[in-house]
Amino acid sequence: MATTAADLLVAELRDRGVPFVATLNGHGLDPFYVACRRGGMRVIDVRNEQAASYMAEVAGRLSRSVGVCAVSGAVAHANALSGVLNAHLDGAPMLLITGITPIARLGLGDFQDFDPVPMTRPITKLSRVISTPESVARIVHDAFVAATTGRPGPVHLALPLDVAEAQVDPSRVVRSRVRSGAVRIDDAGDPGLVVEAVELLRESQRPVLVAGSGVHYARAERELASFIRRQEIPVVVPIWDRGSIATPLHAFLGVVGAASGSAEILPDADFVLLLGAEPDYRVGQLQPPIVSRDAKVVRVHTDEGRLRSGLEADVSIQGSPRMVLRELEEACEQLDCPPATAWLEEARARRDQFRQRCRASADKLSPGITGRDVVTSIQVMLTDDTVLLVDGGNIGQWFHQLLPDRYPGHWVTCGASGVVGWGVPGAMAARALHPERPVILLSGDGSFTFTVAELECAARQGLPFVAVIADDEQWGISLTGHVARYGAPLYSTLGPTRLDLVAEGLGCAGMRVENKEELAPRIREALSLDRPAVIQVPIVPGGPRG
Repeated sequence: MATTAADLLVAELRDRGVPFVATLNGHGLDPFYVACRRGGMRVIDVRNEQAASYMAEVAGRLSRSVGVCAVSGAVAHANALSGVLNAHLDGAPMLLITGITPIARLGLGDFQDFDPVPMTRPITKLSRVISTPESVARIVHDAFVAATTGRPGPVHLALPLDVAEAQVDPSRVVRSRVRSGAVRIDDAGDPGLVVEAVELLRESQRPVLVAGSGVHYARAERELASFIRRQEIPVVVPIWDRGSIATPLHAFLGVVGAASGSAEILPDADFVLLLGAEPDYRVGQLQPPIVSRDAKVVRVHTDEGRLRSGLEADVSIQGSPRMVLRELEEACEQLDCPPATAWLEEARARRDQFRQRCRASADKLSPGITGRDVVTSIQVMLTDDTVLLVDGGNIGQWFHQLLPDRYPGHWVTCGASGVVGWGVPGAMAARALHPERPVILLSGDGSFTFTVAELECAARQGLPFVAVIADDEQWGISLTGHVARYGAPLYSTLGPTRLDLVAEGLGCAGMRVENKEELAPRIREALSLDRPAVIQVPIVPGGPRG
């Protein structure tokens, strides 16, 4: 059997541990599909290229390896850029493959004649056309290196039809000896800068550690917990970033940067350690009133090019958060840096008071099930293995404000972009990655309907999960802001929809719960099914207010 360039591409993906390719059928991909079938690569098909790209980027965020999607050219390519842009803004490793017209025919006006690289280049770490059959392996290697080094991110390869179909001699193709799809962040920090950081920490009275997605990708959960337990520093996560609190941690105080507010912890800090996090809107660009002008700031980031972006910190350490945390803990011991016990207890008290006010705000809403009730019902059903996905603005605020004392990396939210509508494809990706683990999607009604047709694809391809839909018939977080600022909604209301019946029509189980005591038992029931289940929960409008 002759080997094609598409066969080599699939072999490269398989050898790098790619578990599946998400796709929407298009003529530009036919040789690639044939190669997937011959090479034993799982292909999961969807109804919208947007969904395929969301599957890839969620797979990347969950697995800390490159997630892959493939789409056809022109408009199909444009549709897939939603997930690529989300991965770009959030720093998630993924690969978009675009099947395009034959390279010899580009620019001649053939069907879907379009060069996708200029459109993709600004939001990817690498975007290239595979121009010759013999270059496939080398270009794929370069793409995976770009996606998994420094701050992870999306990459893109355009595969022309004639190149994909061309026969190659595998013995004459140069292939890297190391073929890895995993994010690899291993560099240590400068010892002198680590000592400077600890000296600033030793002089502080109210330190705070902001643990961003970089901690997750560096696989630094143990090192973070060890350092925090030794120094007793309050630790917070920027809302929408990946969590790295794998087990209950006394010092974990929840998220910062939420639209619904947070306790007064970060503004009163005199020392801020920004660890694998971006100095963006969620930390007020490290400026007053979110961060005191007098606070000392230490930043740790694996990507030297981003390390000093924005306003440069007092100490900037380029290195893996995992390695730097080890160095910081060792330096704290050598320099006898005391724990911030009293400040931590004060910060916990502030957090507890704020959280209690958030919980109590649900009591002021109209009678009925609230977002608080939905989140607490899901929380009692969570096990250590449950993959939890949260898609939605208003229900996302309830989720983050009621976080317990852990926030593991297998709980996934929208990411820094704040995108909604990725949840159903994300749940499909989670199930494909973790066939033996419970998968629960918590979503708002507006978010859920972005990609509701993908339920059919999930049911048909054996990808069961439980979707709990908090239905307030509005874009809740937008409407709240509109009313507060303008006195009335601005096109932010929605009509009633029987999502449980929609689910049934798409081959899934559909349930409707109108009594909060019934919700947890229905979730338990749904988790036992062998097909996707949608639990629609009508809730009263309103978000948490602390």
